[in-house]
Amino acid sequence: MTSPRFNPDAVLDLAGGDLKARKVLIISDFHMGAGRRDDLTQNGELLINLLRYYYYEQGWILVLNGDIEELQRYSLDSVRENWPRMYHVFDLFAADCRLFKIIGNHDEVLLFRKYYPYTLYNAVRIETGFNPIFVYHGHQSSQMYVKYKNVVGASIRYFLKPFGIRNISSARSPYRRFYVEKQAYEFSRENGCISIIGHTHRPLFESLGRFDYIKFEIERLCRDYPSSSGTDRERIAGEVAALRVDLGKLKRKERRDVLRQSLYGDELPVPCLFNSGSAIGKKGINAIELDRENIALVYWFSDGEGKRFISRGSYAKEKLGNTKYRRAVLNKDRLDYIQARIELLGR
Repeated sequence: MTSPRFNPDAVLDLAGGDLKARKVLIISDFHMGAGRRDDLTQNGELLINLLRYYYYEQGWILVLNGDIEELQRYSLDSVRENWPRMYHVFDLFAADCRLFKIIGNHDEVLLFRKYYPYTLYNAVRIETGFNPIFVYHGHQSSQMYVKYKNVVGASIRYFLKPFGIRNISSARSPYRRFYVEKQAYEFSRENGCISIIGHTHRPLFESLGRFDYIKFEIERLCRDYPSSSGTDRERIAGEVAALRVDLGKLKRKERRDVLRQSLYGDELPVPCLFNSGSAIGKKGINAIELDRENIALVYWFSDGEGKRFISRGSYAKEKLGNTKYRRAVLNKDRLDYIQARIELLGR
């Protein structure tokens, strides 16, 4: 018996109606547990505060994109007992009809509970007036949809067959991670849509990991440099220097053979795949922000505890009230520009 509050898909139409002024936060992989092995312990207080006092207070819609509870290691009752303040925040969003909770491979057993307070979804489709955006966890098999006739109007149906990633450590395996992302990228490119996934815990923006994105950004700045002058020339030089430092730090984190791999082979990247990262990073939390015109990859951290090249870099940062918490915008782009690139490069 599946949960009576299960829905295979949902549609958020930001292009018209009452939602046209709304913004959407897409965040995944809390892995809330109980006891000493609880992966969210380090970032739990930060996460509760940013959801409650930033996104809820400002009227955002919250899309939880899978693996919110860690139910492969803990019972739901023990998780709920350990995180009452987190569930209180969920209740606030749900009471305002602003909560959409998607199933992941670590919490899909919720489908078989007789009672669960929130409606569960396979996926959420978001309409902005540009390319349709599908939000799903990313653990599904490469045969994502049983039927797929029209991207814009189709309901989302796919088999709940995991890739075989059974715990957090294997989700971080660079080889399995690459395979999962490759499948999602090919699906999105072939159907002219945008996918936003989680699961692999690796933030992606416009189909690029941070390493690839920085390389392309350095190339763009170098092309602009010869025609610039004065303060613009100084700014470009400073940005290139800072990005080279970022590149060196990221290169040491990843295996060299994986860095040489690309989701798009030898072709120009089609910006159709995004990944919200996870809420259990060692030094902060990644998420995707979306409205009817823009999409952004953001990073939340505490003063003195975030990644050094972000907390000390030139990224746009915002303070959360009188707290020690900070929000940095890592990447941001317009959806009309992304649509143009998908149309021109995805054929």
